[in-house]
Amino acid sequence: MQEYSASLTSYQRLKTREVKIGNLLLGNGHPIRIQTMTTTDTMDTMATVEQSIRCIEAGAELVRITAPSKKEAENLQNIKDELRRRGYDTPLVADIHFTPNAAEIAARIVEKVRVNPGNYVDKKKFEQLEYTDAEYAEEIERIRERFTPLVKICKEHGTAMRIGTNHGSLSDRIMSRYGDTAIGMVESAMEFLRIARSEDYHEIILSMKSSNPQVMVQAYRLLIKHMMEEFGECYPLHLGVTEAGDGEDGRIKSAIGIGTLLEDGIGDTIRVSLTEDPELEIPVCKDIVKRYQGPDAKMKAGTAVVIPIKLQYSPYQYQRRDTNTVSNIGKGHVPIVVADFMETASITHQHLQPVGYTYNEATDKWTIGDAAADYLFTADKTIPFALPGTVKVLCSYNTWLTVADHEKYFPVYQGAAYINAAKKSAIMNVVVIDANNPVQHILDVVKTDHTVVLCLYSSAANSMQSVRNLVNDLMQSGITAPVILAVESSHVSIDEQLIHFATESGALLLDGMGDGLWLMNDPSKIVNAKITGRTYLEMKSNHQFINNTSFSILQATRTRISKTEYISCPSCGRTLFDLQETTAKIRSVTHHLKGVKIAIMGCIVNGPGEMADADFGYVGSGPGKITLYRGKEIVKRNIDSAIAVDELITLLKENEAWVDI
Repeated sequence: MQEYSASLTSYQRLKTREVKIGNLLLGNGHPIRIQTMTTTDTMDTMATVEQSIRCIEAGAELVRITAPSKKEAENLQNIKDELRRRGYDTPLVADIHFTPNAAEIAARIVEKVRVNPGNYVDKKKFEQLEYTDAEYAEEIERIRERFTPLVKICKEHGTAMRIGTNHGSLSDRIMSRYGDTAIGMVESAMEFLRIARSEDYHEIILSMKSSNPQVMVQAYRLLIKHMMEEFGECYPLHLGVTEAGDGEDGRIKSAIGIGTLLEDGIGDTIRVSLTEDPELEIPVCKDIVKRYQGPDAKMKAGTAVVIPIKLQYSPYQYQRRDTNTVSNIGKGHVPIVVADFMETASITHQHLQPVGYTYNEATDKWTIGDAAADYLFTADKTIPFALPGTVKVLCSYNTWLTVADHEKYFPVYQGAAYINAAKKSAIMNVVVIDANNPVQHILDVVKTDHTVVLCLYSSAANSMQSVRNLVNDLMQSGITAPVILAVESSHVSIDEQLIHFATESGALLLDGMGDGLWLMNDPSKIVNAKITGRTYLEMKSNHQFINNTSFSILQATRTRISKTEYISCPSCGRTLFDLQETTAKIRSVTHHLKGVKIAIMGCIVNGPGEMADADFGYVGSGPGKITLYRGKEIVKRNIDSAIAVDELITLLKENEAWVDI
């Protein structure tokens, strides 16, 4: 029986049912489909048609359109007719939340409807309710009565359906029994899936979206496990990190959540939810999926080979691997970041500024940023000036032999060279190992040597799985040396490098593997550096790019918090203000609030529920009106949007979440 497995040594897609969406086949080994969602007013037929065409021509294979009420659902016919008249037959998806009547209208028009089980029948008032088993069963029957008509309509008209659970919009009923958990998300979808199956309706896709990649990944894995245990088969899966945000952070968070699952063959269609124009989501989707399909795919589908060992960790809940402590690496410490200066000819004070250290020559003092690298790798060089107290240096073994300060400098060895070294650090020795070809006798030495930090990379095509399997071996063998994850990208664009770094390291960090991050690239090979209007040169330096990416990956995996986090919805026809402009404005005045999570939501559908674990929320409540939240509690209602950002700052100050720059 198939379910999630972390022990595959070759890439293999999870086998799912085949679902037909118009003329598009999904699941059952078909290509991973790319989709997006329009941001125009659904009642503006021509604007929605024009935006849909831009998305289709960019590569969207499905286009989703919001239908919050009956009138928008009815207007889907005009939109569809105009698209077909212009020669576009791309399947359309109606996005439904609170209005079953709208879903029943849309299901007769478009090729697919999306329903959210958290608010399709249930209501969400953030109330703690108590249910006996009998009362709970009565609620399920109420859902059956309200949901079955839609199922019958979809079955009659050949319409597909996505049962789309969102972490932030679990119903009060689900929350009361399961809490704000991944298993609650799974059960929310399974209730609806059981009803559909009882009607012999199977044209179903499921999703488990969250703004937290950790929760998202766990929920999808649990969903597969439960479907296989209960039904003996798996329905196609739509992957996405909801409210991912914009720019680099939105791409990194999306790649971590989506890429972690795709690495294990999980996922049949993806949508990247960016707070940007929807057509800009498509290139990011393409960068994510081309790793797995097409002539240049890195991961080639083949026969799975299962390593005959037991997983030493749970793929369904996060727990960081237990290690010993070496210097400031390992147990009790957040993952460290290594800045790679291997290719830098000579290192000056100015070289350290992009990695978080600013030197004031007049005062001879350093200013250290929240996202400052912990280690500098200098290869065969030493640094000709006094370093700030928090940063340390990794260098080659031969260089280390020449330096006097063995409390600031530490040697790096290539595999077996460590065993034969004449001299070793009494504090920390970094041993680099290729997970694709580990040498057992090195690992045997490491088991009893608590000065060793392993730096793992893999020369295998499926490098993430290769490293993960080695870490699992370490756990099984009782080797507790901390692990630095080394990932090198040779892609020629910044966008592709972000995806590569985030997928390979993020997947391991989400499984609790990794006590440090060491990203590497060759900046001379980058030929296409544009990312959402920011050019490579505007990013000041490659070191800054690598350092920012490292800390963003750690932030997105919730393993090290170094900056403000924004949970920003991607906008749609329900949005009540300019999300991109407002997000940029809020970011510009709050970016220095380390660890604070701020949600920026276009409407009540993406309001208090979808904000999930945000500390503060800025939510559209009407044209030109904003409601502010502290957690999921309304603090100020219907504020004029002209003063709403200032009111948000006041709210932050009142709750001692504000610091002056």
